[in-house]
Amino acid sequence: MPGEDLIAERRRKAEELVARGVPVAGVDFRPTASLTEARQLLSRHETEHPQGADGTAVEGPEVAVAGRVMQLRLQGGTCFAHLEDESGRMQVWFRADRVGEPAYEVVRQLDLGDIVGVSGHVTRTRRGEPSVAVDGITLLVKALRPPPEKFHGLTDQEVRYRKRYLDLLSNAEQRRHFAARSAVIRALRRTLDARRFLEVETPVLVPIPGGGAAVPFITHWNALHTDVFLRIAIELHLKRLLVGGYQRVYEIGRVFRNEGLGPRWNPEFTMLEAYQAYANYDDMRELTETLVADAAMAVGPQWDDEGGSPPCDDPLVRRVEGRTVDLHPPFTTARMVDLVRERCEFDPLEAWDDMQAVAARLGVEVAAGSGPGATLFKIYEDRVEPHIWDPTFVIDYPEEVSPLARRRSDDPRFVERFELVVTGRELANAFSELNDPVDQRRRFEEQAERRAAGDPEAAPVDEDFLEAIEIGMPPAGGLGVGVDRLVMLLTGAATIRDVLLFPTMRPQHRSAAQRVHEPASHLSPSERAEDT
Repeated sequence: MPGEDLIAERRRKAEELVARGVPVAGVDFRPTASLTEARQLLSRHETEHPQGADGTAVEGPEVAVAGRVMQLRLQGGTCFAHLEDESGRMQVWFRADRVGEPAYEVVRQLDLGDIVGVSGHVTRTRRGEPSVAVDGITLLVKALRPPPEKFHGLTDQEVRYRKRYLDLLSNAEQRRHFAARSAVIRALRRTLDARRFLEVETPVLVPIPGGGAAVPFITHWNALHTDVFLRIAIELHLKRLLVGGYQRVYEIGRVFRNEGLGPRWNPEFTMLEAYQAYANYDDMRELTETLVADAAMAVGPQWDDEGGSPPCDDPLVRRVEGRTVDLHPPFTTARMVDLVRERCEFDPLEAWDDMQAVAARLGVEVAAGSGPGATLFKIYEDRVEPHIWDPTFVIDYPEEVSPLARRRSDDPRFVERFELVVTGRELANAFSELNDPVDQRRRFEEQAERRAAGDPEAAPVDEDFLEAIEIGMPPAGGLGVGVDRLVMLLTGAATIRDVLLFPTMRPQHRSAAQRVHEPASHLSPSERAEDT
């Protein structure tokens, strides 16, 4: 039967139920147990009350449960259905002589996807299936569209991301997958709270996009007739709090970068940023190891579904792309210049003044005007970072690409900064924070010059932040962790879209925001009606 006919049939059933006085939505129901809890009640009851001498099981306690109908078998005066809720599935067993003919008429009108509440006693069928022997049924929602079948193929993958509710509805494993994300975020909070960090909230709309190298999103503040930006980082506001007297602060929140889509990039993503006074990047390394390990323990052991290999019961050993990653601290630490020297077979310190020529020889494209530090960083990103598999703190980045980090006292070309790289991906970024307002102003001005020369990712001068650190910011360590990438690592996800409930997708149609800025004469009659 074509899809439209299926929908029409469901609407007909809904209208028939309403005509008989049975509501098809807007009904209250209070479950006393989840479906998994109902199964557990039955198990405890059977332990405490073994079956009789004739082998007949004794009915267990009464429960009220609710869920979506995922399987349905109607056989005359008997109907077996499988309900599903967030906790799992359980069979419910309807008998016309038990629930009464009016209620059984509702059962006859059920379809897959309907949401029902039932009350009855937990029991076990003759075939041994844990069930609820139903005494009463309440139709909670009549689904007017059928639930999806399981998805297969690239086209359906696109649907999974665009309509995540269908993905979650048809795949309980996906719901558990996103529960792991929540477990990671709770673990990050627990670890930081236990170390006396204060969780705070800072602005999302900012007058100056600072704290990172990225193109910002721009929006308009109607009341003040001015453009503002969605933050690209949380850093500069948290540092202001260190100036204000707090010693340990953090925020877990969304940041926004106006860039393309990819397996590791989404224009809006979740960052953890934490700042600790009287610490440096060495302290941040220890904190990072603890955060990653605690998050892995919170998620629990990973089952490898690829190839049916047995599970690993160690939460700190994960499998990604068929390879093992060991997250047991301590992680390896290596200088960027040493990693480049080893893989690219040249000494960056000796070739410092000839770095662009080296990049050309290696086939690495570098933006015009890049100095030796930026060129070295590009060589590292292209030729080294993708090959780092095990957790590695890559330390001592060029000053040229690190405008907010403190210089190394033994070599001012480099700063006290690390990135934690795992499976070829940057997972965390940390500095010994720059608290010299004179040096900070000079670096901001260098960034502003690059911006004026056409670099859209360079930051403008933030005078308010400079004024703040002129008051005096204590020496500090700062850390940023990409929460989405951490979840990818701990779940083995291949793309960031698999760990975002609602990833950004390319528009299928012209958006409402685009239509707002078009003259009404450009809209079709239906679009004009929609806009009103």
